[in-house]
Amino acid sequence: MDAAEFRRRGKEMVDYVADYLENIEKRLVYPDVEPGYLRSLIPTEAPLEPESYEDVIKDVERVIMPGAASPACTELETVMLDWLGKMLQLPECFIAGTHGSGGGVIQGTASEATLMSLLAARCKAIRRVQATNSNYSESDVLGKLVAYTSEQAHSSVERAALIGGVMMKQVPADNSYAVRVDMLKKMMEEDKAAGLIPFYFCATLGTTPSCAFDRIVELGPLCNEENIWMHIDAAYAGSAFICPEFRPLLNGVEFADSFNFNPHKWLLVNFDCSAMWVKKRTDIIGAFKMEPLYLKHENQESGRSITFTHTHWQIPLGRRFRSLKLWFVFRLYGLQGLQAHIRKQVALAKVFESLVRADKRFEICAEVIMGLVCFRLKGSNELNQNLLKRITDSREIHLVPCQLSGRFVLRFAICARTTESSHIQQAWRHITQLTFELLQEPSH
Repeated sequence: MDAAEFRRRGKEMVDYVADYLENIEKRLVYPDVEPGYLRSLIPTEAPLEPESYEDVIKDVERVIMPGAASPACTELETVMLDWLGKMLQLPECFIAGTHGSGGGVIQGTASEATLMSLLAARCKAIRRVQATNSNYSESDVLGKLVAYTSEQAHSSVERAALIGGVMMKQVPADNSYAVRVDMLKKMMEEDKAAGLIPFYFCATLGTTPSCAFDRIVELGPLCNEENIWMHIDAAYAGSAFICPEFRPLLNGVEFADSFNFNPHKWLLVNFDCSAMWVKKRTDIIGAFKMEPLYLKHENQESGRSITFTHTHWQIPLGRRFRSLKLWFVFRLYGLQGLQAHIRKQVALAKVFESLVRADKRFEICAEVIMGLVCFRLKGSNELNQNLLKRITDSREIHLVPCQLSGRFVLRFAICARTTESSHIQQAWRHITQLTFELLQEPSH
């Protein structure tokens, strides 16, 4: 959708909303639909090719309006997470379908998804320990629980443990900045010998500093054997798994209890929209279920649908109709259009990588797998800090640094929808010009 069409469609949407408000008294106050009504009105999978905007808007009246804000809000979300789960080729146990034991929910951010999984795991662990040690109080168990994540994991993972009131330990990564099973196993065995109770591991697929991938094919079986909840945080990289060539990076997800990524990062969906799946939804619901009279409804125990209140899956009780964003984007782009977007940006990252490698003054610091290139000037950390300061002060491009193996590293991320090869070339010319000026100074 270009700017001209966006203006036109925006004005049409204002008219649609105005017409709705003008004629609202003609609409039903309470929806006249059966539980699960929505699933039968739309396909079971996302379209391969783009559909027309007109068809999508017509379906708002046909599919959404009969169910008003609720149950349409919950039902569309359930189906959209099934669509997305199938696009990612998630194992059947994560797909709600009409009778699955798992399912998906939209959280605000990956930080929320991590916290939800940790709290659910904590609840499950406490109940399990108390079932065999009835003299243990909840606080007795809490004091012994220990969670794990990579030293390369996002700070939000450690923050989840802080909020959840549990101990979390950082697992050292290997030379490719990934967690391997031997190190996690060693730490767990030491902790168990010290009387602690390992209960949770957060694996990362596509770490923030370098887009590294923890070895979940190795880590998953260990977590399953030790009764440890494995959550997979693929906040950035998860979108790429809709492409068959990147899907092997998700192998091992079958061992996970929960999995999350952010369509609002790389799948052309506006913030906020963080997709989370659980293998057993009772694990989440059991940890957070509250049923005051005003949240009860006559169909909540119905076996015909899983239009349960999604408030049991999240921290806030209120929620927005975020699944509409997924529905529109999936249909307007089609699976092939979304795959093309991912592939184009990965190719652009490869272009930038090749430019860096062709300049002997620079080095690549981590394998370039997706849209992130970690690079630096050969030399001291101070030299690279000075280069970044010049780049930042010039305000032409924006780079965020990281530390890898004690080295100050620059990160070049391709993420805007409209980025083209010309922008990559322009950015590199700018970086090399500033580098030339920096290296001309007497101190260098």
